[in-house]
Amino acid sequence: MCKYSIGIDFGTLSARALLVNVKTGEELACAVFEYPHAVMDKNLPSGKKLGYDWALQHPRDYLDAISYIIPMLLKESSIFPDDIIGLGIDFTSCTILPVKANGTPICEIDGYRNEPHAYVKLWKHHAAQDKANKINEVATEIEEKWLGRYGNKISSEWVLPKIWEILSEAPEVYEEADYFMEAGDWVVWQLTGSLTRNLSATGFKAMWSKKSGYPDKTFFRELDPRLENVVEEKLGGSIIPLGHKAGEINQETSQKTGLNIGTPVAAANIDAHVTFPALSIDGPGKMLAIIGTSTCHILLGEEEHLVPGISGVVEDGVYPGFYGYEAGQASVGDLFGWFVENCVGKDYYDCAQAQDMDIHNYLMEKASELEVGQSGLIALDWWNGCRSTLVDADLTGMVVGMTLQTKPEEVYRALIEATAYGTKKIIDIFNENDVPVNEFYASGGIAQKNPLAMQIYADVINMPIKIGGRSQGPALGSAIFAAVAAGRENGGYDNIIEASRHMGKLDDKVYEPNVKNVLMYKKLYEEYSILHDYFGTGINDVMKRLKKYKNKGLC
Repeated sequence: MCKYSIGIDFGTLSARALLVNVKTGEELACAVFEYPHAVMDKNLPSGKKLGYDWALQHPRDYLDAISYIIPMLLKESSIFPDDIIGLGIDFTSCTILPVKANGTPICEIDGYRNEPHAYVKLWKHHAAQDKANKINEVATEIEEKWLGRYGNKISSEWVLPKIWEILSEAPEVYEEADYFMEAGDWVVWQLTGSLTRNLSATGFKAMWSKKSGYPDKTFFRELDPRLENVVEEKLGGSIIPLGHKAGEINQETSQKTGLNIGTPVAAANIDAHVTFPALSIDGPGKMLAIIGTSTCHILLGEEEHLVPGISGVVEDGVYPGFYGYEAGQASVGDLFGWFVENCVGKDYYDCAQAQDMDIHNYLMEKASELEVGQSGLIALDWWNGCRSTLVDADLTGMVVGMTLQTKPEEVYRALIEATAYGTKKIIDIFNENDVPVNEFYASGGIAQKNPLAMQIYADVINMPIKIGGRSQGPALGSAIFAAVAAGRENGGYDNIIEASRHMGKLDDKVYEPNVKNVLMYKKLYEEYSILHDYFGTGINDVMKRLKKYKNKGLC
């Protein structure tokens, strides 16, 4: 009798789910739920305006997604609930929300529905950059050892800057909240009734370590006396390893979804990290780039090395038994989407429609006709700040070399190239710090749908690129972790590497570097590096000054 698991990937705009055969990785059904509230970056549902760099979500969308997706999977596949051995979820991270002790989000309490700080703060909420700056400054001054594990800078996207922002700007929300939860952990809590925190998000986004735990309370007190006991007061709950069972489907969830009471639910995971087993990656030296709205770069190592400018290194943070390394780029698919929505004329859309093509495919086709360097353009890929290796959300994008003859396809290609250069910066910093990158894998929508981008990446990094064999890599990864949480005795697996070998998939397509293009891109990368250092390392802070003027005016 075949057994199955379910994986749900909670992304930026939608939740995507797969029902998978645990022996073969075969997908029997898929379902998608678009969040009704999407990303709230301009105003709340009430119409209340939000500030610059805000990005919120509504937690009710996540629960509505579960109530829709799982019954849809069961209906589409005709699989009986008795044959489903586990459920796993992953989430964009760091995405946090303040909640009561019973799990109720603060934004759903009367009196707080019109308070922005009461809602979910999405990963790309960057309004806490000033708090991140202060945390980095204080940690550096008092020589906090944990800072080195995070490339010597933590991000505004993480737990502590967002919590401190709430405390500073809406102290009543801070006091009302019994917990601040990663959204993935909160969803698992709602599914099972068990409050847990997953090791990956806690390690990578909340500065926790297996060896030393959270930073000492003296550090929190140095930041703000009101934060001295933040760990004990607001971050409670057991921290459980990846692949472990966080709990079981409870009666309420069973009634809403059709899953059996007692079905194992895996510890929540980070969307990028959970994709690793979906490509059957089984050891160190193999970098995975999950290329979508943003890009996350994941790598395993057998030793801990402190690498400047990365997002972190966490023991057991990706696979048990290895050190997991993370870096990333905050704007990739978002950047290409911004360009086609704001900078491409109607004539291009008309031509694409006449050829029955998506505008991205049309631009990709025209851009692929250009020789390397033909556009005369170099771009910096910081439209949503720089996550790695500069770790600065206040940096902004730019394009150098435009003339009156510049065409949209030339800019489109330059933006793709910029994201490839950003990835090479990340590879270089790992190699320079004794964490070798010997192979490169890619997953996500862009890896699947944009062959021009993948060929450019292969040429820029001068490495073959292997592509994930499933369009929903994170959901497949979550289904794999669900099979591990169920265990061999229930028809699953006892470790993640064994499960990934059976359930993971690679595409037959491999992008090989073009020798001629590699040589030209080497020269262009040198130009990118000059601009990168000039605008990104403090030589010229014009980007930050302009952003300040934009936010507060010239006076």
